[in-house]
Amino acid sequence: MIKKINKFIYWIPRILAIIFLLFLALMSLDIFEGNYGFWGTILGLFMHNIPAIILLIVLIISWKYELVGGVGFILGGILYIALIMVKIITTGFEWYYLPWVIQISGIAFLIGILFLIGWFKKRK
Repeated sequence: MIKKINKFIYWIPRILAIIFLLFLALMSLDIFEGNYGFWGTILGLFMHNIPAIILLIVLIISWKYELVGGVGFILGGILYIALIMVKIITTGFEWYYLPWVIQISGIAFLIGILFLIGWFKKRK
């Protein structure tokens, strides 16, 4: 039998993950600024939403297994930092990379930590 945990600890990472995924999907709408045609726009939307789709799969699995959510969101944040570091190495540093990293990776880390707290509390 699954031990009861605090409802706040259970729901907050899930709600934040949904809001975060909606935010990531919202950022993909910039594809409509270009003139790519129908199929180019569809392909662009899909390409922009690959991280959100992967994190959605992680969220669905982590609904039952918090450890997956904890590890998945933290790895997602680390991967985003790594991608920004590659961009810095190849194109040079720009000041706006810092808010990007804090905004995307910081939220992913927070969600991952909250999932790990829920997993740890459930194990106790």
